[in-house]
Amino acid sequence: MPEETTAIDYVMEKASGPHFSGLRSPTATSASRQPFVIGVSGGTTSGKTTVCDMIIQQLHDHRVVFVSQDSFYRGLTPEESKCVHEYNFDHPDAFDTEQLLDCIQKLKSGQSYQVPIYDFKNHHRCSDSFRQYAKSVKPAFDDFVLPSKKYADVIIPQGGDNHVAIDLIVQHIRTKLGQHDLCKIYPNVTVIQSTFQIRGMHTLIRDREISKHDFVFYSDRLIRLVVEHGLGHLPFTEKQVVTPTGMYGRKKSEV
Repeated sequence: MPEETTAIDYVMEKASGPHFSGLRSPTATSASRQPFVIGVSGGTTSGKTTVCDMIIQQLHDHRVVFVSQDSFYRGLTPEESKCVHEYNFDHPDAFDTEQLLDCIQKLKSGQSYQVPIYDFKNHHRCSDSFRQYAKSVKPAFDDFVLPSKKYADVIIPQGGDNHVAIDLIVQHIRTKLGQHDLCKIYPNVTVIQSTFQIRGMHTLIRDREISKHDFVFYSDRLIRLVVEHGLGHLPFTEKQVVTPTGMYGRKKSEV
């Protein structure tokens, strides 16, 4: 910044010129930031979905996508459909693992993905449920879930009832998400506190069905909030002034 130029003049000079509200294609030099992926595993009815829902509720100021493995059950063959009551839905072969991995890879690269909807109905009685648990659920847990326990980063006893463990996980996630690439390059980078207004506008401009007029309108509103927040970080000194009527007043002047 030139010595004879004040801070406010420098900001206005950099902000002068044409202003475009819209998306720009990322350049080759801009490092893309991959999403933070968390895998949650466990036995059937162990509380996986409950834990994920509780974490998502506490991360309301971040964009969280929940992908359930239940959506990737592969379709049954006619022979398997005839004896569906004998089919082991807890075996890894019951899932379309390749499609699940493709979904995760595309989400990590910032692409959209149409998660399949699996249509299944459970009409088991209590006795049938216990029989199915002893026949397929428990053996599948012992053969596939329990051996992978040693590879887990965090083990949560009591599932969704363990609020202490969930709070620690949420705190760790916030720490990881707070390690922005820009903060490593520019230590003076500040992030505007998330509010319902800001989250609402972010939701609107991320909607692919939004009109061009609404996209420009809400983008400009976000830009104004960023500029106002940035001006609040400029150095100011308080001065006393005398009005033409002889009254005293105070004003802030840039350093």
